[in-house]
Amino acid sequence: MVTSMIILFVIGYLLITLEHKTHINKAATATILGMVLWVMYMFCPETLISTSSADAFKHFMDTNPDVAKLPLAQQCIKFISGYQVPHFLGDVIQVILYLIAAMSIVELIDVHAGFTCITSRITTRNKTKLLCIITFITFFLSAILDNLTTAIVMTMLLRKIVTDKRERWIFASMVILAANSGGAWSPIGDVTTIMLWINENVTTPSLLKYLVIPSIVSVVVPLIMVSFWLGKGNVVQPEKEDYDKYNPYITSFERNLILALGIGGLISIPVFKALTHLPPFMGALLAMGVIWVYVGLMYDRKKYVPENKKYRMMRVIQRIDFGTIFFFLGILMAVSALQSIGVLASVSNFLDEKIHNIYIINTIIGILSSIVDNVPLVAGAIGMYDMPSTEVIQASENVAYLSHFVQDGTFWLLLTYCAGVGGSMLIIGSAAGVVVMGLEKITFVWYLKHFTIIAAVGYFAGIGTFILQSYLF
Repeated sequence: MVTSMIILFVIGYLLITLEHKTHINKAATATILGMVLWVMYMFCPETLISTSSADAFKHFMDTNPDVAKLPLAQQCIKFISGYQVPHFLGDVIQVILYLIAAMSIVELIDVHAGFTCITSRITTRNKTKLLCIITFITFFLSAILDNLTTAIVMTMLLRKIVTDKRERWIFASMVILAANSGGAWSPIGDVTTIMLWINENVTTPSLLKYLVIPSIVSVVVPLIMVSFWLGKGNVVQPEKEDYDKYNPYITSFERNLILALGIGGLISIPVFKALTHLPPFMGALLAMGVIWVYVGLMYDRKKYVPENKKYRMMRVIQRIDFGTIFFFLGILMAVSALQSIGVLASVSNFLDEKIHNIYIINTIIGILSSIVDNVPLVAGAIGMYDMPSTEVIQASENVAYLSHFVQDGTFWLLLTYCAGVGGSMLIIGSAAGVVVMGLEKITFVWYLKHFTIIAAVGYFAGIGTFILQSYLF
């Protein structure tokens, strides 16, 4: 059964990767995959539980004496449905609720044209200066929002300031690199970083301390290379648009206040977690609630505005990409099924025995993330490696190696970087790349020919910076 589940997971993985060929939505594939793997697990739980979850099963029996009286087969079913599924689902739901709240806030800002107060201030036409401005705005905006949303915003901006298709593809490709690098060092900048942060593998201070410089290097090196390639001269820009036409019923002050409330709320989530020690999704929901109330009161005062022109939160929620939500739900549940039957532990043992080098392991994960989705890769790594306690480390024969896996250990920090930045090497390797590919119709082959090597140079430069930084500090 274990082999069958692994084969099914690989098939599902391939279908997700080949979404653009099969035209089967990856959210549908992931959802089916996650549920079917758990169904398969239920067919022969006795053998699988005895080899992979013996300690947890014993604890469940000790704390549930009524279940202990049942036949073994029913005990195993109760253990899976009453302990393992709720346990893993609790972790998954935290990520899902966080994404829903964050995506709703960003969508609310966007639908009220809140980002235009940033984009309208870009006036230079010099190619090199404009490339630098776009790259660094993307880099830091991605850290505040997320790389997917930032890629959408900046790509739409490029259409307003760069008319030449070839030049816009170059700018858009740099947006992909900058968005992925910018999201790697912020706890709310990338879904994989969010996963590691919520799971407490990494903390905000360590992300800022150890990943900011490698992330900057990973985008500055490609920026220098592309600047020479782009050459000198000015871009041809279209005439400035009247941004009030997006929503003529709200004032510039209200638009900017919505932006401030939204961005301020997102930035305050790590502070909320540090002060209250509550999960980040609660901070995200709180921020969502505050801006929800403000927008509701704002429209209540505007009696003259037609109801179909009022973008209240409930209407905006309907606009967010729930396909993305279900994709994460499905893939995380699929990975948790493999974790439950001990597959991830076996892979972890293999990597430890055959490679036993966290730098090589993470570098490989980063390269793989450009080929396949980085969410299951990171979810798999979280499932493969536990965070050892001080007692476990001291009792180990290999203290130095095991210490890499503690909270804020070298393994988790480098994994955060590699999984986030590695996806830039192929245009289909990240959510930012896929969305820019769709918006600008950039071909896979064009990006492979012009930007894969550039992105790879930046990726390895960042890894080298991280390693050097680790030895120096």
